[in-house]
Amino acid sequence: MAWDFSTDPAMQEQLDWVDEFVREECEPLDYVIPHPRDMRDPVRQELIPPLQDKVRAQGMWSAHLPPEYGGQGYGYVRLALIEELLGRSSSAPNVFGCQSPDSGNAQIIARYGTDEQREAYLEPLLQGRLVSCFSATEPQGGADPTLFTTHAELDGDEWVINGEKWFSSGLEYCAFAIVMAVTEPDNPPHSRMSMFLVPTTTPGINILRNVAVGIGEETGIHAHVRYEDVRVPRESLLGPRGRAFEVMQTRMGHARLALATRSLGQMRRALDLMAERAVSRHTKGEPLARKQLVQEHIAEAWLEYETFRLLVLRTAWKLDQLHEDYKAARGDISAVKIMLPRVMQSIGWHAAQIHGSLGVSHDMPFIHMVNAAVNFGVADGPTEVHKVTLAREALRDARPAPGMFPTFHLPERQAQAAQKYRAVLERYDRVPG
Repeated sequence: MAWDFSTDPAMQEQLDWVDEFVREECEPLDYVIPHPRDMRDPVRQELIPPLQDKVRAQGMWSAHLPPEYGGQGYGYVRLALIEELLGRSSSAPNVFGCQSPDSGNAQIIARYGTDEQREAYLEPLLQGRLVSCFSATEPQGGADPTLFTTHAELDGDEWVINGEKWFSSGLEYCAFAIVMAVTEPDNPPHSRMSMFLVPTTTPGINILRNVAVGIGEETGIHAHVRYEDVRVPRESLLGPRGRAFEVMQTRMGHARLALATRSLGQMRRALDLMAERAVSRHTKGEPLARKQLVQEHIAEAWLEYETFRLLVLRTAWKLDQLHEDYKAARGDISAVKIMLPRVMQSIGWHAAQIHGSLGVSHDMPFIHMVNAAVNFGVADGPTEVHKVTLAREALRDARPAPGMFPTFHLPERQAQAAQKYRAVLERYDRVPG
């Protein structure tokens, strides 16, 4: 498999357009639109749709999906380079039609949905007419789906859903949710659950409260919801019965990589701000850029950013080579997930230190980066779970040593080498005693 770090001119022209468009059109939106996915906001509805039309005109809309479903069919490396630029703005993914969780939901509806489901849910989702929710995790189950208890039972021509879900983000302003529920309680743990497409206007969907996270978030958007005798048609089943794990993994691999690529945009901006600060401020007769401790902060942040960026792009390249085989690349995806929070936190801290009191205030984005890093360590599966996955992948091809000592036990290697070259060593009287 060949490696190539170059970018062809046509693609670079496209990236340059995205870079300028995000800077000039998307970043300003972040200061006037609290929640870019909230279509109840009249300001959002007036400002974002015209920009979406401009993105469509450039052939950049929903770039993560194949052409047959309204996307561009870009590979993962190309997507990663685009999403790195989008990551500078919380509004940009919505402007480009690839916001989370809608992008992942669109993927699984495209792959597992019936023609009727694609028409009812995928088409309006791709056109930007509505947003959706992924309702999976539960209060008592955390990140372990085998502990989920929300269940769905078939009653005639309807499924009846009961249970509670936790962190169903944005549910209050979504048109529909993809709900994960137990349908085959007697099956093995990983084949008990199924997925359902549930309109949020369905009676029995009760938001108990919206949970806030992070620093300065006054109004939460992460719903703790109770499904009470929620009835949906038999045709609401998304994918095969008992195969929710398989369906879920289709979206999770892309979601984890997209989160990392967008975070790279924030890290790059922090690095640029660190450099700007270092050459702008003076103390004790010289700029901060001349201070060795400041140089150390910048050097450490650069190393962390560039190392992580290469890991992300290599994983994207591998997925392209493997034709989106997430299972074959799960170790790489887990490595990205493990590295993301630690690098995000570290770069945010380095940047805050260089900016002093301004850096720890809400006037700059660095403390929000540190806080986001904590969230990234939990979202889409906690870091600890991904460490186990990565370790298992690393150990998969390992074999026990053939003898008592490790394979590269130096005395044994030396003895083997002496035997291999014995004739030569004897001529020079260098055979070990």
